[in-house]
Amino acid sequence: MTTNPQNIKYAAVCCACIAMVSILAQDAYGQAMSSSNYKIQSDSVNFGGVRSGSASFITEDTLGEVATGLSSSTNYVMKAGYQQMQESVIAVVPAGDVTMSPNIGGVTGGTSNGSTNFRVTTDNSAGYTATITASSSPALVSSLDSFADYVPSGAVPDFTFVNAATNSSFAFTPEGTDIAQRYKDNGSGTCGAGSGDVTLACWDGLSTSPITIDTRTSANHPSGILTTLNFRAASGSSHIQVDGIYTATTTITVIPL
Repeated sequence: MTTNPQNIKYAAVCCACIAMVSILAQDAYGQAMSSSNYKIQSDSVNFGGVRSGSASFITEDTLGEVATGLSSSTNYVMKAGYQQMQESVIAVVPAGDVTMSPNIGGVTGGTSNGSTNFRVTTDNSAGYTATITASSSPALVSSLDSFADYVPSGAVPDFTFVNAATNSSFAFTPEGTDIAQRYKDNGSGTCGAGSGDVTLACWDGLSTSPITIDTRTSANHPSGILTTLNFRAASGSSHIQVDGIYTATTTITVIPL
């Protein structure tokens, strides 16, 4: 987009998702014996076998099992036997790119907003975590200028987005069932506390280091959970922002626990 002489800004956020799915997890579909402290994911009745190890390798063998191995059809896969690998699946419907709106006046200032979402589905009984990482610092940049990464006033995100008249800043906040404790609120203006999720609250700044935005400790298959990412850019009325097209590129990484 070509800007006009009134110093108008255009901000875009490009999001990419990475799902790390080569995992060994604890998922089981048969009977799992458990107590308040332990859970046996797989059991078998057989004889013999031993667990052996060295500094570099571990092997576990079993004697006496029958009807073991891999069987499959068009709709199902069965891995029979105690020693069969237990796999877990994690799938991500990725976030789309964001076009911020409205444009911001470079001289007069203003606020621009945008949002996107992604969905994570997993049958991993231990759950997953999702992080967001910016490709640059500051995250929202043009060829000539940038918006500062938002800095909360304390150790937790700010319940209300604040931008001084002499500054420009760029912030984000996640919303959804699985958001990390850092982005939950107590319903009374405090983030990092309680279990609430007030819309467009708990604003934070992006970083080139991963920031955990989602955490879950159970499976959510088959429906999955949707997380919304809200972005906000603001330029103060006493701050001159150089005219240009501003872009932020982020990566969302989802891994099993």
